[in-house]
Amino acid sequence: MSDDPTPDQIMEVGLGFWASKTLLSAVEMELFTELARHPESGEALRDRLGLYIGGILEMANQRLYRFWGGLTEALRTGQLQNEAKSGEMPFFQALYADPARLKGFLAAMTGLSHGANLAIARQFPWHEHETFVDIGTAQGDLAVQIALANEHLTGVGFDLPEVAPIFEDYVEHNGVQERLRFAAGDFFADDLPKADVLVMGHILHDWSLDEKRKLISKAHEALPEEGALIVYETIIDDDRSKNAFGLLMSLNMLIETEHGFDYTAADCMGWMTDAGFSRTRAEPDRAGLNGHRREVAARARTPASGADCYARPGCTREHSRRPGVRLGLQEPSVSKGKP
Repeated sequence: MSDDPTPDQIMEVGLGFWASKTLLSAVEMELFTELARHPESGEALRDRLGLYIGGILEMANQRLYRFWGGLTEALRTGQLQNEAKSGEMPFFQALYADPARLKGFLAAMTGLSHGANLAIARQFPWHEHETFVDIGTAQGDLAVQIALANEHLTGVGFDLPEVAPIFEDYVEHNGVQERLRFAAGDFFADDLPKADVLVMGHILHDWSLDEKRKLISKAHEALPEEGALIVYETIIDDDRSKNAFGLLMSLNMLIETEHGFDYTAADCMGWMTDAGFSRTRAEPDRAGLNGHRREVAARARTPASGADCYARPGCTREHSRRPGVRLGLQEPSVSKGKP
């Protein structure tokens, strides 16, 4: 039987935005909010089912749908296609100047990461550690889920100063304010807070290869000998053939950032090794959406004890240009390697 795509399959891809725009418009019209009120309140139903994706879909409808119209130009020129293209105030500058918008955006980031946050809170061997820092913590959902699942831990959410009240409200709402605190800073300009474990979720893909390497090196410097670094993204498989969402996320970075791109587990582990980590491994999380384990993490330990890596798919080390980065996925090993 031929593996060539059929005309129907080609049409399905070409007109795929019909279904997505229908869903996004339903979100905009609060259709699902109304439905969720029966037989439970929307919040109760959301908490019970883990329905945290509404925020990111709202942002997709309000911003990303429009900017993806420039995908062809982005692929041809390598230039971003968001507000900055038309001379508007850069998105993040405007965002951080408006507390209400910032709160909504950070809630959207929780929607993108909540499933992975739950998995990391449960799968990682936290019993070996006492402290952690969530770098680029946003609303703080990862820190909250780790604290809820591991009562012996204390943690820090590290982000720009404007995020502090949003983080603190979310932490208090979840009842873990006695064990979590906020630290203000810029992860490029300032030293990273020290802890047994550092976590970077959906951080590295915003930046160029050199900036990715710099952040991993700064993490290595901040960790003790028995420390660990966890990185999780929609990492691309090494074969670049299975994790379509990771590839699409890398295209989204092309549209939204000057030099950002998503990557493979092999790349991430290579950067960790180059920074001085002694052992790395890649492992899929077990909480991806729609049955796909898209969210992954990479863990690495400093030379004394080696490193582990949770991950999924990724892109190869030699492809560092943007948009020419190739993206891909292989089923990573979960066994600990030796230094």
